[in-house]
Amino acid sequence: MRSRSTHSQSMRSDIYLLLATLLRDVPSAELCSFLAELEFEANGTEMAKAWQAISAAAHNAQADSLADEYQALFIGIGRGEVVPFASWHLTGSLMEKPLAEIRDDLSRLGLERDEQVREPEDHISALCEAMAYLCEQSSDENADEQTQQSFFNRHIAPWFGKLVSQIRQAPHAQFYLAVAQLLDAFLSLEQVAMTQAPSSRKNRYRIELKNLTDKAEQ
Repeated sequence: MRSRSTHSQSMRSDIYLLLATLLRDVPSAELCSFLAELEFEANGTEMAKAWQAISAAAHNAQADSLADEYQALFIGIGRGEVVPFASWHLTGSLMEKPLAEIRDDLSRLGLERDEQVREPEDHISALCEAMAYLCEQSSDENADEQTQQSFFNRHIAPWFGKLVSQIRQAPHAQFYLAVAQLLDAFLSLEQVAMTQAPSSRKNRYRIELKNLTDKAEQ
């Protein structure tokens, strides 16, 4: 049986992977079906509201509309309505110093971009995947939560709020309004937790969800 802290790390990893999947590409019909059937505690917290919103959005999602929305938001003609890259939000340009710093830190962690992935490593999905990996490492007994704290505070905390605002203001955002709500609620919790000493973060918050599994990766 998993300890509570190990379960929390695994749940955090699953949520990071879910966000990475939703922001990397158009969500599949299988993933939408899974999200539509989420079981969560409706207790009024921001996370509970976010789960409710994304479950409802997935229930109402249509494949063609989702594909068109993703195209308008993240691809577009020349550029989409949303730019999911750290460099853009921190410097106003792509492929700038924040990307180089992320690559350096990923290299130190023994991570590198898959050759089949076109987007640079400062894409929000890549950063969420890196955090998921670090959470899974902490699920082992060799946890170094200072690494999580450093990576999050350096590469996600400074700009995720700008990304959330950009999605919310995007003219074509519908399903992704719920994704932005989940992104904001979860990363805001993470941001608060990452200001604490690692030893005090073991039971830092509850994630009100009952059936999130690695199905999010499929």
